[in-house]
Amino acid sequence: MPRISIIIATYNRAEQLLGTLESVIRQDLPASEWECIVVDNNSADDTQKRFAEFAAAYPGYNLRIVREQQQGLSFARNRGIDESCGEIIAIIDDDELVNEEFARGYLELFDNCQTAVAAGGQVVPRYPSGRPSWLSHFTEVPIANPTYWGDRVRKFPKGKIPAGGNMAFRREILLKYGGFDTSLGRIGGKLTGGEESDLFERLANDGIDFWYVPRSIIYHIIGNEKFTADYFKRLSFNTGVSQRHRAELHNRLASLYVGELLKWGVTIVLAVWYLLSLRPSKGWWLLKMRYGITSGIFDK
Repeated sequence: MPRISIIIATYNRAEQLLGTLESVIRQDLPASEWECIVVDNNSADDTQKRFAEFAAAYPGYNLRIVREQQQGLSFARNRGIDESCGEIIAIIDDDELVNEEFARGYLELFDNCQTAVAAGGQVVPRYPSGRPSWLSHFTEVPIANPTYWGDRVRKFPKGKIPAGGNMAFRREILLKYGGFDTSLGRIGGKLTGGEESDLFERLANDGIDFWYVPRSIIYHIIGNEKFTADYFKRLSFNTGVSQRHRAELHNRLASLYVGELLKWGVTIVLAVWYLLSLRPSKGWWLLKMRYGITSGIFDK
């Protein structure tokens, strides 16, 4: 029986998925201690065929694929949880690579800290074609979500949560809280999200802490398609839509509006600072991000 289950939801990314699987099978744990479940969320490409070929080439590993007919990342992740066997469930994305200590890092945390029920690791962005000059720390967050809180195991700082592409849970906590809200998250090519933020918010509201595991690293591969003006506009807008929906679910619309107003103040100050420091493109794209998020929040 595997101790940890690694779940990967995928949608029309057969090539990237194979790279992710190549990194997963290099885990330094015995193959009997982990499994990997791919959830194909109605891909129209050759995902099924290429996974079958990959699994056949590595018969010594517990690799499985299931197909989830309900479209949406939350449906796919919940299906993966249902299909898994491990007492620990780790969730990653299909455009990532994991390090060899990924599974071991999480197992050691949960073995050594019986009160830990939710955790996240490092997220290191990788830019195969180079990092755009206009990308600042602030505009990088919605695109790549870099995560680093030092080199030792610790609790996440107050108000911070693990990244959606690198998180792990005890099985019983996911079952208790019902997994991911299916009204949130990516749906096909629609860039909505927030399903992991919603889950962590529900946990935090009950006083549950999140643990940071520096040994469990994912490398987030950022392709050029995420640097187009159209993609950035849609991402920003749908981030706002998702934030509003979560606020409605948790009855905190007023605080969302106040927080957005304060963020506009900070954004304007930063944009002026970028202009004065001769980096106007960083400020311009930051303003575009804030405008898109605000538009999504107030869109009805």
